[in-house]
Amino acid sequence: MTSPLRIGVLASHEGTTLQAILDACAAGEITARVVTVISNNSDSGALRRARAAATEAVHLSSKTHPEPGALDAAIIAALAAQRTDVVMLAGYMKKLGPALLEQYRGRILNTHPALLPKFGGHGMYGMRVHEAVLRAGETESGSSVHLVDAEYDTGRVLAQTQVPVETGDTPETLAQRVQAAERRLLVAVLGQIAQGEYALEGLAARRPPRD
Repeated sequence: MTSPLRIGVLASHEGTTLQAILDACAAGEITARVVTVISNNSDSGALRRARAAATEAVHLSSKTHPEPGALDAAIIAALAAQRTDVVMLAGYMKKLGPALLEQYRGRILNTHPALLPKFGGHGMYGMRVHEAVLRAGETESGSSVHLVDAEYDTGRVLAQTQVPVETGDTPETLAQRVQAAERRLLVAVLGQIAQGEYALEGLAARRPPRD
């Protein structure tokens, strides 16, 4: 048996995706622990949620480390201090530094509220994605869990779930259904990774296969 998967979460705002992960871990749906939450916003809901769950909460941003290389190194150090296996971006609105991308290459995950490669790329986030889906007249949308690389939304897609676009949908109503599906998908993917059913580059050496 392996020890629980150690998840480090980077988040910028309210932290609803983080909460879904925390709840799934607490309920035993994922054999994992959130070991640290890092936010570039000192007043973020994500940090409050982390503290409420007795999880390490760390504010690291251009305010704490004005030089980008120093911030990159500080984030790596915070993740390493908690022996993080997998990094999860949960509404993190900053581009990752090159050292962090290299240190955790193949082990950084993100979600996107559409079926990549559609409606991805720079500037495509949040409500903008749902507005674009509706403008394009799509009959379905959904969510993607993908690996993170140096560009926006171009990393390998690990899993997707489809959500029908309904007659009369607004960006807000579509967003609600996509977000609910996204959380279920993310919990399922993290559960597969924790059980060794889905291998990530660089993770096998850190966490030997289950008996």
